[in-house]
Amino acid sequence: MARKQFDLIVFDWDGTLMDSTSTIVKCIQAAARDLGLPIPHDDDASHVIGLGLHEAMQAVMPNLDPAMVTRMVERYRFHYLSKDHELVLFDGVRDMLNELSQDGYFLGVATGKSRVGLNRALNAVGLLSLFDATRCADETFSKPHPAMLQELTRELGQDLKRTVMIGDTTHDLLMANNAGAAGIAVQYGAHPHEQLHACSPLYSAETVGQLHQWLSEHA
Repeated sequence: MARKQFDLIVFDWDGTLMDSTSTIVKCIQAAARDLGLPIPHDDDASHVIGLGLHEAMQAVMPNLDPAMVTRMVERYRFHYLSKDHELVLFDGVRDMLNELSQDGYFLGVATGKSRVGLNRALNAVGLLSLFDATRCADETFSKPHPAMLQELTRELGQDLKRTVMIGDTTHDLLMANNAGAAGIAVQYGAHPHEQLHACSPLYSAETVGQLHQWLSEHA
């Protein structure tokens, strides 16, 4: 199949490929509850998904001192580790990724997860060998800094102008904009459609099926 626009397709993980948004929100809230802190509203907790863990905790509770941010991270990890074995890919994701791989695209992941967390998730769903390169927030700058996309393209010998970033948050789309790559929004994750639209994505998919179809026809 002749590729039309892109050679490298980079996906966010949580809320884009993995159905984990509500679990992450609940774990942030549980961490706050453990420490006797004000419990963040669902919208506030979901807004920080996609950032590195420390950045996320600082953003959701901006007045915390650094020691308490570290404790929030520890409690979050405790709760998330007790739940992550229950998480699954969104319906249709596996078929979409397998088709893109067979069609010869380079595939990547750029995520706010840690390296240990991403590898554990990839291994759990049997996708460890499918991606050509991955970048995590504890290895470089957190989104929306462009470093993840810059590093992935360098590692794979690709051009940012022929790279697309797909994600469910404004952090993903702003990273794409900052890197000079294209961005595609998915509306079934953490951030509302209006916020995603404000980042001027090339396309906005309501479902995995719509995303798969658009990539098949236009990527």
